[in-house]
Amino acid sequence: MPAPRSLPLPASVDLRGRTALVTGAGSPTGIGFATARALGALGAAVAVTATTGRVHDRVAELRAAGVEAVGVVTRLDTGADVDGLVAALADALPEAPTVLVNNAGMVATGESMGGGDVTVGLGEWEAGLRQNLTSAFLVTRALVPGMRSAGWGRVVAVSSVTGPVMASRGDVVYAAAKAGMAGFTRALAVDEAPHGITANAVAPGWIATGSQLPSEAEEGRVVPVGRSGTADEVAAAIAWLCTPGAAYVTGQTIVVDGGNSVAEERLPR
Repeated sequence: MPAPRSLPLPASVDLRGRTALVTGAGSPTGIGFATARALGALGAAVAVTATTGRVHDRVAELRAAGVEAVGVVTRLDTGADVDGLVAALADALPEAPTVLVNNAGMVATGESMGGGDVTVGLGEWEAGLRQNLTSAFLVTRALVPGMRSAGWGRVVAVSSVTGPVMASRGDVVYAAAKAGMAGFTRALAVDEAPHGITANAVAPGWIATGSQLPSEAEEGRVVPVGRSGTADEVAAAIAWLCTPGAAYVTGQTIVVDGGNSVAEERLPR
């Protein structure tokens, strides 16, 4: 039997000739790495970051799948971190990224996730905002000038249903940061539309990644779809927002939660 013919990508989803940066892509089961795979499958060259050397394992997997990929080990919550990232990308890539997925957040590997109600300490509050919101601001601020020069760009924030749509008990810092990402995205969309740049957010619900807690998996079983989502399902939404075909969608938050945020009833019939 002859090998199947590789079909050309439709122009509406073709990212060949584009370079994407996906932050927070170190986990083999996470949304960041799933997004990097999805963008690579659409033809993009992909740069990925993580706070540990496991990012190099992800790069090796992407390259094995035929994706042009580079990786950078860095934090992203200070200006110096992002300056170093930009310098590393300039050395490793033929052109600056015009696709940015701000996925880094929640907590760095080896650190406590934290949490708490409004009595949480100021240091923990500020650290949570840096990890989830300030990092997205800093990376976006660094890359948008290049997108303006190119006259084309895609920025996607990986937010959460927690904050913009719903809230969990004892999670005020995370909720505030993720709600802030939604507001940042809307403001960015308005400012950058004249430059051919779109800005959107994706808000995942209960997603079955390697970091999902047993209690979160249990919550996932009572959403209308009846299960937690997968990282690939979230990545599919992110990747589409990065395509040429999504040019008229900007300033939006796309909820990927199996219908959980729209279902009023939880008790079984």
